[in-house]
Formats: sequence, C-alpha cells, structure tokens
Amino acid sequence: MPVGGLVPRAVDDAADVIVRNAKIYTGDSDRPHAGALAIRDGRVTVVGDDAEVAPFVGPATTVVDALGRRVVPGLNDAHLHVIRGGLNYVLELRWDGVTSLRQALAMLREQATRTPKGQWVRVVGGWSAEQFAERRLPTPAELNAAAPDTPVFVLHLYQSAILNRAALRAVGYTRDTPDPKGGQIVRGRNGEPNGMLLAAPSALILYSTLAKAPLLEGEDKKTSTRYFLRELNRFGLTSAIDAAGGFQNFPDNYGTVTELARDGLLSLRIAYHLFPQTPGQELDDLRRWIEMVRPEDGDEWLRLNGAGENLTWAAADFENFAEPRPELSGDYETDFEKAVRLLMAHGWGFRLHATYDETIRRDLAVFEKLAAEGLFPAGNRWLFDHAETVSRDSLDRIAALGGAMSVQNRMSFQGEAFTRRYGSGAAAEAPPVRAMLERGLTVGAGTDATRVSSYNPWVALHWLISGRTIGGLAIRPPQNRVDRETALAMYTRAGAALTGEEDVKGVLRPGFFGDLAVLSDDYFTVPEQEIPHIESLLTVVGGRIVHAAADYEGLDEELPPISPAWSPVAHFGGYQRTGLPGVRQAELLGQAVAESELHRQWRAQRGLTPETASTPFDPCFVL
Repeated sequence: MPVGGLVPRAVDDAADVIVRNAKIYTGDSDRPHAGALAIRDGRVTVVGDDAEVAPFVGPATTVVDALGRRVVPGLNDAHLHVIRGGLNYVLELRWDGVTSLRQALAMLREQATRTPKGQWVRVVGGWSAEQFAERRLPTPAELNAAAPDTPVFVLHLYQSAILNRAALRAVGYTRDTPDPKGGQIVRGRNGEPNGMLLAAPSALILYSTLAKAPLLEGEDKKTSTRYFLRELNRFGLTSAIDAAGGFQNFPDNYGTVTELARDGLLSLRIAYHLFPQTPGQELDDLRRWIEMVRPEDGDEWLRLNGAGENLTWAAADFENFAEPRPELSGDYETDFEKAVRLLMAHGWGFRLHATYDETIRRDLAVFEKLAAEGLFPAGNRWLFDHAETVSRDSLDRIAALGGAMSVQNRMSFQGEAFTRRYGSGAAAEAPPVRAMLERGLTVGAGTDATRVSSYNPWVALHWLISGRTIGGLAIRPPQNRVDRETALAMYTRAGAALTGEEDVKGVLRPGFFGDLAVLSDDYFTVPEQEIPHIESLLTVVGGRIVHAAADYEGLDEELPPISPAWSPVAHFGGYQRTGLPGVRQAELLGQAVAESELHRQWRAQRGLTPETASTPFDPCFVL
C-alpha cells in the first residue's frame, strides 16, 4: 500500500517486503523490540525503525503498514498431523470453536442436505463436549434425525465415535460383527449396534472405522492440502513438524506435499517424520527408509526430520483418559532396542509418543543401556512427545541423555476426563512444563491436531499461560504455568531447535527466514481470556504473503476453487469464530456509546449539530 514518507528508489538491494509502523517482538534477546523490518530473497535483511528500512523501498517493494499492530515471529507447531490433515481437510465439518451443541447439529443437518449420495458427513477432532453450553455429546438419535440417509461419523477425542444408522450400514457393522481388540461396538437390548464406538482403550476402532469413508483423489488432494495450509496461516503458523501417525504411509501419503513443494505451492514449512505402519514389520520399514532417505533431505520448505512418533507398535501407549492406563507387553524392549540402535547408528533422530511415565521409564532404560556403548548422547535429535505424567526423575534422565520434549494442549480438551480419573493433584502436573524448562530441556509446543485438539495455536498458547481447559476448568496452578514470552518461545524458537533450524528460524533477525504474523490483537497485552480469539491479519513466509485479511485483504496468493463444491469448508470454513466473551462485549458496547456521545459533543461545539441530543427515533424511548 502507498505509505506517506516512503518514496520508492531504484536501488539494487531493494526489499521485497517491508513491514513498518509496527510493534515487533523479534524473539531476539539482542534486540527484542523494533518498529519495522525488511525482507529480501526470503530472509530478514533489516530490523529497526521506519527510517532504517526507508532506503530499501524499491519500485516493486510491498510496503505493509501494520497500523501499530503487534508483529511476532511466525508460529511453529512442534507436533501437528499436517500431512494427514491436509489430505482430508475439505471433507471434514469442523466443530472447532463452536460454542453450542445446538449450533453444531444445525451445521451437521445443513451439510447433510448438500452431501451427495455415497459421501459422508464427518466431524473429526478439534472439539470437546466441554466447549458446548450443553456440556454433552450428541446422541445417535440426534444424528439420525439430522441426517436420516447420509452416513455421519463424529469423532470425540481418543475416547469414542458416534455414528448414525446410515454410517453403520456403510461400514457393515451388524449384531454379528465382533468387537475388535481394544475397542467396543456398543449394542442395544436387541444386540444391534446403537451407533456408539468406544476406545477400550485403543483408538484403533475409531480410526479404522473412519478409514472406510471415501477419500479424495488427484488434484482434489492438492487443493485440500493448500486450503488446510492457508487455514493454518490464518492463525500465524508458518512452520510445523509433522508427527506422522497411523494410516500415513510413506512414500504414498507424502506424495501430495512433495508435489506441492516441487511446484513452490507450500505456504507452510514442514519437517516430517516416518512412522512404521505394520506391526511386526517395523524394523524392515526402518531399514528400507534408511536406504532411501536421510534426515534433513529436502529444503527449507519440506524436509525429513527423523522417525516416529512410533518406532514399534508394541511400545506405544494410549492417551484415552476415560480408560485406565494400558499395560504394555512385558517384552516390547527387544524390538524397540533394535529400532533405536538402528536409527542411532545411522544418524537418524526420532520422536516417541509416550503419555505415561511408566512407558517413559521403560524407554529410558533401553537408552541408558545403549549409552554405555556410546550411542547416547550422540548428537542425534530425539524427544518424547506428550509426557502428561512424566516424573522429575525421568526428566533428569532425559536431560542426561541429550533428549528434548514436545508438549501439546491435549489437556485443554481432555483435562476434565483426566481429572476425574487421576485427581486434581495429578492434573496440576500434566505435563510438568515448568519442571522441563527448569532442567534446561528444549520444550517445543504444539497441538497434536487434527483428530483430537484443534489446530488453532492460540488455544494451545492460552492453555500454557492460563492452565485452563476449553471448558474453563482451571487445572494447572500458577507454578506449572508459563508467562506469555516463554510460551511464545516454545512455539517459535524451540520448534526450530527440534528440527535443527535454530540458526535460521524462530527469530526475526537479519539472516533468518522472513516468517512473521501481524496479529489482530496484541498477544502481550490482550486480556488472558481473549488469547484464543487472536488471529493473524497478515502472515508472511519467506517474504511471501500467504494469508491476508481485514485491511490487507487481497494481498495474499489466490487459491483455486474448493473441490468438491459440496465441501463443508466451502460453506462453513474451518475454525469457527466465537466472538468475544459476553462481559467483554458489554464493555466494548459501553465504550462505543461513550465515544458516540463525545463525538456528538465535538460536532455540537463546531455548530455541526444541535446542542441538545436529537429525539430518539424509536418511540419506545420517548417518555
């Protein structure tokens, strides 16, 4: 946009993008605050004030006036299932941010009317019953009423799924269908499935049922992924570490992001992991991949980061807090040790899904055995994910072995279930974030979206800072919370360290990637309860404007039309804006009334309006 006082000059080192008139938090301890910055060839070149960036305005420079808004380094979700999420995004009805079950069911009912025969309506993660005013799940009967003929699948956390009759028919569940191992098909008095599926405790029944739904093909997968990345850009995300996961095969399911990267169409930097999918075949998969690729293959947009979040299926616990902690097999260490030894010997890093300290202690015993041979610490990046019940002793052992941590806000969605099972004392330390930081561990932050938590990073940041669930329950006391600056560092610098990119990413400093977000509200001063409502008005990745809203609308790159046209995203979008809390709305209304009266007085003093207020138009207000 044209900005007074900044005259384009024909300079050889002109910036591609300049952001001025801003409140920039750089994340750089040498210069934490600035008013302007310049980006050229994807990197930050100048950080300073308006006068310092003015000489770098050229004829083709995009000059962004931040209008005094807060600017932060681009956010980096350290545990996000972005590849899998992108392949399915436009097929999913998102209840993220919806505040009532009534509204959620109305959305579902409307979507069912436009969903063609043979397709499903699917609600897959990002919500919890605690966010609804009704504080409950939908019932199978409500799904049947909303969509009598269209299959409906609604996933609730790692705990359960609700299906309507049409979905039960589509997947073929009858009175004769046996319960799978670790799962339950709930039945009525007549023996027929009633529409509820329970993880008991394994979520495999939920995900294997979802896998029966139709998938996207060809160009639609690319379009879906691009829209998902744009949705992440909407919240200021510029990077993510993909944690792989079940039903994400390599190399097949990585083809879409690989093609988009090749064509320069990614709007989010992705560091990905490889997850062996077939029990009993894990070591063969790892050996094959080691011959095919190696960590850090790729570029700044798409690169391999290592193996995980499972190395062997037998070593993985479950995070269904509605059920007791699962007891893992007594001999999983044999194959697990072989997998870890193989990775460490070939320079591969890895990440491990581990919810409970009991699992972490067993894994650490294997690492300490290998440490005696010099394999730990050996420079390979490795970390534990989740770690809700990790002990102080285990954290000390992790630090001694050169490990790191990645925490997610699963407790903001599952905190009530955890508290009911383990008590408020255990919930207060789930996970012990401050204890991790006090030991000098690198602690990245993320969401674990999309099948449980929402992908909205500001919900996760709010959880780190406030200790509250999305239902408002305060479960983490002040001594296990972090301040806003620390939380932001966990979402920027720490994520960069987990991928070995701390020298180029996570900070706004000359020579670092030009990744930033201009925020709708000042993260450092906005009332705590409003942090989840923050969005980015302008997101820049490598000097490319990948998301633009409000004053900047139209500056971002155009996307192709959503396909298929009946997509829920085409009609409802993704995360639902919830607006402001009622008290804050009342405060702002009062401010608006006061400002209106001041404006009337100003006009009256200048003879532009009568001295006395005009008669109200509505006769109800006339005495």
